[in-house]
Amino acid sequence: MTPHGRITGSSAPAITVRDADLVVQGLHVLREELEIISLLTGAVGVEPLTCAQCDAYRLHAPVDLAGLPEACAAAAYDWALVPRDRLLSRVRLVAFDMDSTLITIECIDEIARLQGIGDQVSAITAAAMRGEIDFRGSLERRVALLAGLPVSELQRVYDERLRLTPGAENLLATCRRIGAKTLLVSGGFTFFTDRLRSRLALDHTLSNALEIEDGRLTGRLTGRIVDAAAKAARFAELADRYRGEDGIAIAIGDGANDLPMLALADVSVAYRAKPAVRSAAMHAIDHCGLDAVLNLFVGCEL
Repeated sequence: MTPHGRITGSSAPAITVRDADLVVQGLHVLREELEIISLLTGAVGVEPLTCAQCDAYRLHAPVDLAGLPEACAAAAYDWALVPRDRLLSRVRLVAFDMDSTLITIECIDEIARLQGIGDQVSAITAAAMRGEIDFRGSLERRVALLAGLPVSELQRVYDERLRLTPGAENLLATCRRIGAKTLLVSGGFTFFTDRLRSRLALDHTLSNALEIEDGRLTGRLTGRIVDAAAKAARFAELADRYRGEDGIAIAIGDGANDLPMLALADVSVAYRAKPAVRSAAMHAIDHCGLDAVLNLFVGCEL
């Protein structure tokens, strides 16, 4: 068993039960099931958490995690080992992937549906997210299929189909409250990241630019392609700028092209992610909203 409190594929030290508490959270956590988990893990106390828009509890000093992943999976609960010295006040940078992380859709798939080629593009997107095909090549193939689309249809996707992930605004508001900088870094498009930056008061964005001629997409990109390496490089640059001596830089993503960025983070979170990403990240959130990330830190509830 590799718990989601243990880092795989990261240079950070593994989290162990000796120096951490157990956080259990879900949309609806039943008291009876929480008592079973407390007995199962040998925790010595249960503390309710109020940081996120879900039911969340910190179980103090667990001694045994055997059977915990199975119990939480059956109940649709997220769980994590959280070091007792991991203070929210130390967070200096929070980086988000955009599609299926900060927002609920894959923008390019929604654009393609307007062209009547949704299934074709979605299949390429899914393969790229699983890491089965090269992201750069897959992006160029998908964008080429959009040639001739009026730019006005991008606005239609933004207005009619783009929705923030539940909990995103609460998480971002907390980032502002504690003075943490935010980064939206995406293999998607500036048309969407620019609008989200203005709407959500994000500090930094990085994404791909679609080439436009006479009000229509040409099927090509302009400038440097933002792939996994570019996302990781921008994250590393800003983490070095803001982290300081004792700060924490967080990265949150769901697809294979987020893996290099997640590997550089002090705290990495796989949000409703593909299996390869879930196994590589320090923590996984599969059931709760995005603000459940806050419960992975000590001090939010104060």
